[in-house]
Amino acid sequence: MAYNHKKELSKPERFVGGHRLCAGCGAGLVCRGMLRALDEGDKAVVCNATSCLEVSSFLYPYTAWEDSYIHSAFENAAATCGGVEAAYNVLKRKGKLDGTYKFLAIGGDGGTYDIGFQSLSGAMERGHDMVYFCYDNEAYMNTGIQRSSSTPRFASATTTPSGAVSVGKKQNKKNLTEIMAAHGIPYAAQTTFLGNFKDFHEKAHRAIYTEGPAFVNVMSPCPRGWQYSPELLPEICKMAVETCVWPLYEIIEGKWRLNYMPKNKLPVTEFMKLQGRFKHCFKPGNEWTLEAAQQYVDEQWEKLLDRCENA
Repeated sequence: MAYNHKKELSKPERFVGGHRLCAGCGAGLVCRGMLRALDEGDKAVVCNATSCLEVSSFLYPYTAWEDSYIHSAFENAAATCGGVEAAYNVLKRKGKLDGTYKFLAIGGDGGTYDIGFQSLSGAMERGHDMVYFCYDNEAYMNTGIQRSSSTPRFASATTTPSGAVSVGKKQNKKNLTEIMAAHGIPYAAQTTFLGNFKDFHEKAHRAIYTEGPAFVNVMSPCPRGWQYSPELLPEICKMAVETCVWPLYEIIEGKWRLNYMPKNKLPVTEFMKLQGRFKHCFKPGNEWTLEAAQQYVDEQWEKLLDRCENA
């Protein structure tokens, strides 16, 4: 598939304006890009876990979704999506449905890395022909910015606040993309959108049109939880990639492939300094946190390079 930026942006929006997402939020851009990756004429069923996205995009009788939409509980978006996909297959065999439908589940990191992990793992293992998109904003933003297993080490959250006796979260971020790849699914990928529209679109399209289960993890910054001005959203996404905090890669039928190699790998501080949740790391006496963060990113980057056949 040759990516045509002008053609893709000319498609009618399937996630429309008027929703209540915050200015500078990445989740809406994930939805727009996800649905734009569908081929024209194909229909979609979207299963959305309880989240900021759900409460902001669907408040009966108003909706931002042009396609069929199901709001599931926090913990079972993937199971719901798998159930709908199974019902569709039965109805199609009986000749009761025409047309091509694609099945997309979406949730934040709370409903994906943590509460919905069992449901997600089960759906991937059963082999449903569906895609799960995680918009990863690295905390439970909808309920008060509590830490999740996606929250990076040293980030300040309401349940891991920085202060006189704490430097934020103690644990490193869970690598969910790697865990999903370990399920042996046909396709898993990690991407972001701003500054990487081509990468995001190609991965979303490949995931949707890969037969069987697929998973796409999208870095999706949150202005409230990450503490940045809305206009910094593109720069934060760019720095996440250029510092290798959030590498762009995919796993196709078990083969790891790097999609972007920074020409000049930047220090992790270029990413961290843009966000208030890390401001305590730059205070005198906390230099060790920056060193530890850099060491962790370097180790994970080298590990990824060893796995990728084209690195």
